[in-house]
Amino acid sequence: MAEMAAEGLNRSLEREEAFGRLVSRELASAYRTATALLRDSAEAEDATQEALVRAWQRWDALRDGERAGAWFGRILVNVCRDRLRARRPPAVRWRDPSASIDPSVRLGERDALDEAFARLTVEQRIVVALRYYLDLSTEEIAERMGIPRGTVKSRLHHALRALRAAYEAEERAIEVRP
Repeated sequence: MAEMAAEGLNRSLEREEAFGRLVSRELASAYRTATALLRDSAEAEDATQEALVRAWQRWDALRDGERAGAWFGRILVNVCRDRLRARRPPAVRWRDPSASIDPSVRLGERDALDEAFARLTVEQRIVVALRYYLDLSTEEIAERMGIPRGTVKSRLHHALRALRAAYEAEERAIEVRP
């Protein structure tokens, strides 16, 4: 009986140590990922914490300890996806075309891109953020999202096309202004 208790305690300690190694290795990257996806530092902290809790609760379901980082990355992306879906759609802001052009046109361009990014589907925002904010390969994105590589490429293609169209529309609007 005492032998079984000692064995259980050893497994528990090993579990805690393995999870601690995962946290120390992945925490900074997880926060950067959540910030890139959610674009809000406080919400990114909450999402990272939620992902850690979910990972701890599901730790026994992890089959391959060598792939713990990718497994945790998928949990994090899913938490962020849930939070993005729960948000209300962005409000459309109307800009008066007769308004004078601000000398910092670059800020207007960045605002236009931010607005266009917010209008992408949740899935498109995730692949764009993972690819261009975190510089992950399509293989790494597919692994984190649990989708085929071709789906990642398709979502990137459609997202970039939508961003380009929004940017060009903003440029045309700027040219029309007096």
